Amino acid sequence: MSQVDATSATGGAQVLFVCTGNATRSVIGGEVLQRLRPDLVVTTAGTLVVEGLPMSFRTRAGFAAIGFPAPDHRSRQATAQVIATCDLIVAMAPEHVRWVRREHPFAAAKTATLKRLCRDLAASDRPLAERVRALELGTVELDNWEEVLDPGGGEVERFIECAIEIDSLIERFASIL
Repeated sequence: MSQVDATSATGGAQVLFVCTGNATRSVIGGEVLQRLRPDLVVTTAGTLVVEGLPMSFRTRAGFAAIGFPAPDHRSRQATAQVIATCDLIVAMAPEHVRWVRREHPFAAAKTATLKRLCRDLAASDRPLAERVRALELGTVELDNWEEVLDPGGGEVERFIECAIEIDSLIERFASIL
């Protein structure tokens, strides 16, 4: 799909990545997607955040491992206002989807894990919102295979492994948006 076709299919869609602390997984996913798909508006947030924290050296090491400069990032909480503006919410684990369903039920139908979207979202010239609606995400049963494991509290190697996994998933995801 050409850049022009991709833009018409997504319509300049707004994509929100969520994880728990908005410190590693969502930040890496959001940054990689934004660089691969500059036609999208990509933001990140967390479900349980200490506002304004900078990234750790371990997350920076994850970015370096995948060849990306670490962005100037500060953690932020996913709020109803942020969630309402998005066309698609990409969660890093089933627990994040459950959080959206519980705290912001109006957004359940546009929320799924990255792994589920990589598996189930079909590449198409149809608008993204239409393709997302067809997945009936608000009622999808969640499963453990969907989780991108949180490296939080682990050694640098876990952060690097996490970054590599997310980079690989985002390559696939970007191609089907």
